[in-house]
Amino acid sequence: MILLTIFAAILAGCGVRSNSQVASEPGREAADSSSAEGHSMAVREIAVRPDEGVGPGQAGDRYDRIVENAFVAVASQPLSTFSIDVDTASYAKTRMYLMKNHMLPPPDAVRIEELVNYFVYDYQGPRGEAPFSTEVEVARCPWKPNHLLAKIGVQAARLDIEARPPSNLVFLLDVSGSMNHPDKLPLLKRGMKMLVDQLTENDRVAIVVYAGAAGLVLDATSGDQKQTILDAFSALKAGGSTNGGKGVQLAYRVALEHFIPGGVNRVLLCTDGDFNVGVTSPGELIRFAEKQAGRGVRLSVLGFGMGNHNDSLLEQLSNKADGNYAFIDDYQEARKVLVEQLSGTLVTVAKDVKIQVEFNPAQVAAYRLIGYENRLLQAEDFNDDQKDAGEIGAGLSVTALYEIVPVGVTTDVKAGHVDQLKYQSRSAPSDAAQSSELFTVKLRYKPPQSDASQLISLPVENHTTPFADASPDFKFAAAVAAFGMLLRESAHCGEATWESVLRLAREGSQQKSDAYRAEFIEMVGQAKTLASVASVSR
Repeated sequence: MILLTIFAAILAGCGVRSNSQVASEPGREAADSSSAEGHSMAVREIAVRPDEGVGPGQAGDRYDRIVENAFVAVASQPLSTFSIDVDTASYAKTRMYLMKNHMLPPPDAVRIEELVNYFVYDYQGPRGEAPFSTEVEVARCPWKPNHLLAKIGVQAARLDIEARPPSNLVFLLDVSGSMNHPDKLPLLKRGMKMLVDQLTENDRVAIVVYAGAAGLVLDATSGDQKQTILDAFSALKAGGSTNGGKGVQLAYRVALEHFIPGGVNRVLLCTDGDFNVGVTSPGELIRFAEKQAGRGVRLSVLGFGMGNHNDSLLEQLSNKADGNYAFIDDYQEARKVLVEQLSGTLVTVAKDVKIQVEFNPAQVAAYRLIGYENRLLQAEDFNDDQKDAGEIGAGLSVTALYEIVPVGVTTDVKAGHVDQLKYQSRSAPSDAAQSSELFTVKLRYKPPQSDASQLISLPVENHTTPFADASPDFKFAAAVAAFGMLLRESAHCGEATWESVLRLAREGSQQKSDAYRAEFIEMVGQAKTLASVASVSR
């Protein structure tokens, strides 16, 4: 009776309808970036951006400002510390801007680490007890040949789909009026169908929806009752304002009621991020989600659509709620996140993962971490087990890049320095500084069910490879990073150009047939065209 009452409220407040009323769902739209029509569209849309808001309920896309990491002098700051990030939302968002909307993305939409981490690299999996492996490659930097580029790769243990632990999943679906667009609610429903097809009798699924009100459409249901679950999805339509805070609270309550000890307990928030009524304070929502993560319920955020996408809030929610953040711009991306990487999306193999790199002052004069601007930590946070950090899912990888200025190299890089200290002297280099080590990589992580961290340490010798002899993965990751810097109009682009990015990307893709890398090359070509048009129109 309670469920019937709530469902009636959903019919009125959230706009539930029958299967026959569901709008048709378009497939992926192809973009011809080489056509004259595409060029003229680029000129028109540079003047009027659909992401800036187009009317009531369309507030425009919102991004946090990114302040690019600067070079740091090793003499004053030898430690670089950050939390890992396996999010990929920025890459899919960038692709949508370039390929579907024929425009360059706003600089703050481009998080370079998310571009780099979108791709699969040939990292070897862990062989010992640790849930992930770590490997490092150093070569000459392609955009600053007198500098070095270091690539740190972390590969989580892969998990067979049959070995996935039982899951308690609560789908939290935004059915507000702003979701009434082909690339929002209809695409969301197609993605949920793909995910449901992967579930078994070991899984439980509940569906919570929110618009002007929040309600439970489907209580925890066995994953093998697929038609029941799919019928609940297909009955939804968009309408009303967005009381996202109420929905988040109800979803977590349902997840805790059906909690599976030792299993996967996760809320999957699917939204364009427009929380405009009820509890809308980002701080309040983030603190609430962070508290629930401490109780064992994690959060996955799937963003949809342009013109009303609150990227800023969704990224913060996923960061603090021990979760991950993806953006679904088309059917293929839904398949990648919800089918190809299902275990990585749902199953956490290590939590609160932090990286700290200590540079040898006898070998390195300065360094710059490329990306991860909103993941930086204080040096002392590395050993603080109370400090929250990132999670890594089964089978996923994390890549970090450092641009390094070797000692004795002539460079135009300006690294910050401080005055001579009045009350103490700087510590002298240790005997280890006289070794051939370039730096040491340390990682701290916690097993998913533990609150005590474990340490991994890996010294890296100064055996620099000429860039021409670097691995294909190194070349491709460098191409993606340079692409991000060009899109952001970075002060550190050096000799990077659209042509050099295309060349590196092709060299990094020669030894494998990878549709995602091929698509990236198309994106670079489109960005080159759009950048040329934009420069002419200025």
